[in-house]
Amino acid sequence: MWSGRQGRLRPVGCVVEELRCRRREREAALRKARREQQLVSKRLLRDDVLEEVEGGCVAKILGEAEIQQFLRLAQRGTEEKERERALVSLRRGLQHPETQQTFIWSVWVELCLYTLGNLIVESEAVRRQLLPQGIVPALAACIQSPHLTVLEALGYALSQLLQAKEAPEMIIPSVLGSILPQHILRLLQPGPKLNLGVAVEFAWCLHYIICSQVNNALLIHHGGLSTLGLLLLDVAAAVQRTEDAGLELLACPVLRCLSNLLTEAAVEVGGGPNQLDDERVVAALFILLQFFLQKQPSLLPEGLWLLNNLTANSSSFCTSLLSMDLIEPLLQLLPVSNVVSVLVLTVLCNVAEKGPAYCQHLWPGPLLPCLMGMLASSDTEVVGQSLELLQLLFLYRPEAVEAFLQQSGLQVLEKHQEAAQLQDRVHALQKTALHR
Repeated sequence: MWSGRQGRLRPVGCVVEELRCRRREREAALRKARREQQLVSKRLLRDDVLEEVEGGCVAKILGEAEIQQFLRLAQRGTEEKERERALVSLRRGLQHPETQQTFIWSVWVELCLYTLGNLIVESEAVRRQLLPQGIVPALAACIQSPHLTVLEALGYALSQLLQAKEAPEMIIPSVLGSILPQHILRLLQPGPKLNLGVAVEFAWCLHYIICSQVNNALLIHHGGLSTLGLLLLDVAAAVQRTEDAGLELLACPVLRCLSNLLTEAAVEVGGGPNQLDDERVVAALFILLQFFLQKQPSLLPEGLWLLNNLTANSSSFCTSLLSMDLIEPLLQLLPVSNVVSVLVLTVLCNVAEKGPAYCQHLWPGPLLPCLMGMLASSDTEVVGQSLELLQLLFLYRPEAVEAFLQQSGLQVLEKHQEAAQLQDRVHALQKTALHR
């Protein structure tokens, strides 16, 4: 009895030590099983590669788009097998040094650029640290990358940098002194290699540079006007071929760039021809205006502002407007909004001020009924621009005065006599109508 009781009541230390030994044995067995499983897995992977080589099925070199696709599937695939297959394809492709280089450029660099872009937005202090560390030369090096994802990320980071409040004084001069402007214009060249995402980012970059007015003459010298003009033609052609969303994202910055650069070009040549003399630009612009009217009315002012700058200092563009019978389509835009009305009337003033031959195409026609409708507006800018256009028509087409009087034009004018902003123009028009 005593010996049995002794066997059950052993010292506590012995029990603990025995449990530890058993646990260590189990852990050793588990580790051995894991090692064997890993060896089997690695052996199977190597066997797969050997089978591919022996069977002539060596994995092909992966391009940037394929790498991005496999990464997306591996991370967000709906099924486990789909994610597994993507990883296997990526692993096989990465056996090639060419694929490895593409992978490094398109994934490590891309993430760095987006991170930089987000840091740039943080504060002026962050930007001040990045500038002396050579961010502009680093971006200039990246813009020569052949990888589209890197270029799109670069465009994002650069656009954030160019929007900084201190950019005109501290950043844009450095950018203009680098190779970035030439490469930005290269990436905006129309053609089969043009990528929409890349083009959108760099079109905005160009817009911020032009708005700074640091050295727009340099951009004109590098062919900025011709590149943007051709790109506008390309966007208009694309709008006619497809209804895919996204084209308006490119059209907006391109229109703004052209509008602002044309103003600089007019100054450069002393108010003469604006160095963009391709009349196809006018036709392309009206294609885009119709597209905006149906899909994105808020962009109509962008297109009309460009048309204003095209016609302001160029008789040839006014001639194009008339020869293509685009006055009626222009008048159809008047009811859209007050902003659109003012811009349409401004373009018509640009045409009318070119002289009698141009006014002859404006009158007679649907212009007078439209102007009478505009004079009924409560918006002083719309009324004021209508008065300007009528004054030009009265000057160059005297018969327009009679038609105006027959439609009770003087009574309409009397409604605006008390408006301080309109008084002078109303009195001038009344005088011209009564003393013709």
